[in-house]
Amino acid sequence: MIENEIIAPKPKRDASISIAKAVAIILMVIGHTEYPGLLTSVLYTFHMPLFFITAGYFFSRRSAERPWDFCSKRFRGLYVPMVKWSLMWLLLHNLFHHWGILNETYGNWEKGVTHPYALKEMVSRTVQIFTSMSGYDEFMAGAFWFFRGLLVASILYLVLFRLIDAQWRRREEWHIAALICLAAVTFTAAHIYFGFKVSVIPAGAWRETWGLFFFGIGVIYRQWEPQVMKGGAWMALACLLLVCFAGTQHWSGMNNIGRYRDLWSLPLTGVAGFIAVHYASKAIAAREGWLKQLLTFIGENTLYILVFHIISFKVVSLWKIQWYGLDWHQIGCHMVIHDHQGDWFWVAYSIAGVALPLIGLTAARRCRTWLNSIFEARAAKELAEE
Repeated sequence: MIENEIIAPKPKRDASISIAKAVAIILMVIGHTEYPGLLTSVLYTFHMPLFFITAGYFFSRRSAERPWDFCSKRFRGLYVPMVKWSLMWLLLHNLFHHWGILNETYGNWEKGVTHPYALKEMVSRTVQIFTSMSGYDEFMAGAFWFFRGLLVASILYLVLFRLIDAQWRRREEWHIAALICLAAVTFTAAHIYFGFKVSVIPAGAWRETWGLFFFGIGVIYRQWEPQVMKGGAWMALACLLLVCFAGTQHWSGMNNIGRYRDLWSLPLTGVAGFIAVHYASKAIAAREGWLKQLLTFIGENTLYILVFHIISFKVVSLWKIQWYGLDWHQIGCHMVIHDHQGDWFWVAYSIAGVALPLIGLTAARRCRTWLNSIFEARAAKELAEE
């Protein structure tokens, strides 16, 4: 979801993919606002598969031929940010508790599950962050499972692709991708039937397995994109109606649980949702204007929205507390305040969750540019004086 690391020769960067990622991150933020109604049910059927499909879209045989480069970029783009930002939230955890931003009264919808960490627990969580990409503060880093999910899925796809490609006499890439996707679904079926857990991966690797599947779908889609896009607006509309119907039936998304229905429903809604979003993204990318520029910017900076959208929600929570005269400690609700869910505060949460991280990012970049210009001017002055 975060960065599309690709190995040369690169497919030409298509703004529609960045726009599709922007739509995906916006839908993720909306999903975390606890919007009551059909919208949440619809978007959860396909919004996370979007990230994995866009990542797989850029995988090619050349990626497999340079595995160390591919893995290095994946670790730099996924493992390093996950560790860095997880440690930041972990170090701030007790401070947030002191301020009341986290508290035991309104820890989450079940209440009383969060607490200050003693030194032993801090060390234990730190070790888990480095060794299993888990153990991070589940409140401020509630979406960080994606880092691990995409890293595991992409590296596993690379390994399987190389193994199959070596034995299958260099068949077309999408043939290998289809076989890997079939293997992922078969593994999930066995996972459900036998009830076993992949103990080396937190939560049993449910999401990682589906991530592998949708990564492969991205490879297949790139091959067949021209044929799919020939369906035009009617194809996109049919896909949109399908995911809307899925929402009314409460079909599952990429959850940490598995049901037999998911074996066919999640691939169906994940692919349909991507087709609808990518068609709309191509239409936006074809026209120059502020909407294209804004969504492209969002899509190229999804990392910062992923990291900071939950803390950004707290700004809106302060407003909601003031608006309704609620208990101040409800600032600790995760992820948003649960009272008065039928109101329109979910819109404010959604805007803040996307806009505030990007405003902070823009300010930080401008500040860095300003400081660099000062240092460069000072260095030039000293050089001239010499």
